Amino acid sequence: MTPPAAASPGRKSPAAVLFLCVVTISLLMFILLASYTPRLQPHGRSPHRRLKLHPKNSAAVASSYGAGAVHDSGGNRHAAPFDPAIAELERRLEDKEWEREHYRILHGDAEKDDHMKEWEEFLKEEEDFINDDDRFNVSDRIRALFPKIDLSPKDGFVSLDELIRWNLDQARADQLHRSAREMELYDKNGNGIVSFTTFRALRQQSHGDGNSLGFPWWKEEHFNASDVNGDGFLNKTEFHDFLNPSDSENPKIINLLCRQELRQRDKDGDGKLNFEEYFHGLHDHIHGYDDENAAISHIGNMTIANERFSKLDKDNDGFISEHELEPVLDKLHLSERYYARQQATHAISEADKDHDGRLTLEEMIENPYAFYGSVYFSDDEDYFHEEFR
Repeated sequence: MTPPAAASPGRKSPAAVLFLCVVTISLLMFILLASYTPRLQPHGRSPHRRLKLHPKNSAAVASSYGAGAVHDSGGNRHAAPFDPAIAELERRLEDKEWEREHYRILHGDAEKDDHMKEWEEFLKEEEDFINDDDRFNVSDRIRALFPKIDLSPKDGFVSLDELIRWNLDQARADQLHRSAREMELYDKNGNGIVSFTTFRALRQQSHGDGNSLGFPWWKEEHFNASDVNGDGFLNKTEFHDFLNPSDSENPKIINLLCRQELRQRDKDGDGKLNFEEYFHGLHDHIHGYDDENAAISHIGNMTIANERFSKLDKDNDGFISEHELEPVLDKLHLSERYYARQQATHAISEADKDHDGRLTLEEMIENPYAFYGSVYFSDDEDYFHEEFR
């Protein structure tokens, strides 16, 4: 039997070659791993699910027709936070922004940023808090809030109406907070009332002339309509209505809104709208809001316009008076109730997995960002919904 030939000098055996390959590959992998530093998430924070506070900028409030109609810097309306705990943090952040903007008006010519040095640290600490599952667990928050929403009836389900009511309550809490803060700006002597003279003198300094209604809203006519008791001053309740006319139930404000809308569209100046003025100046503006049966084909449809004109023309005189505009006023000036409904409808469409039109606790927990969307931020655009930014 011939013995196997010995390996020639300078030539490695197959076993040695295999061993060297394994060592080399292992070394390369070690070097790659050592040079790679993963992006660490803070404790309790999951990717694409970061919550981010969004203060309502008071300059954006000034460009709207009331403190309740809040928009972000891009002009899109910011939804009222679903969670009161988030709302409180946002209000604190917004107050700091507001104070910085109006510091000179409130406190004279002192350096306005002196008291704002802690702003960035506040934002960082609070956003770290709401993104830490141990300290702010979204599922636990939903469990705590569910019985507060499920009230009428208390049946273990959250209906559309219950969610609308909840969203509306949160929005109105924000409204009241902003109104009280604005009152502080104009009520210089702290007596709880504001005169039009004082308001007019300070408004230009704090807000400028901007508004989005198409007519001069911040005028004495509006102020007087808000003055329910006619004493020439606005108390806190009246001032709140003054800032939020589209949510007001004051008949004088409602009448003024209708009168202003009619003035805009009354081309022949007869104090009422004929069908032509209605069709070209009003019909498309009121189409579709809160109307689940509305079709896009109805816009500009003469037959549909005639039907709706006839419904508004209660006395059948062929014209629409300012009083007859009241039923569609909420479609011309979208209120917090409208936005609360839109927000609730969107949330249910996202979370109602069995399509029964209502939500269980399990559905809400499994789809938390349908409710925390107003503070939801993603580094990945594919995961980001802008419905209520």
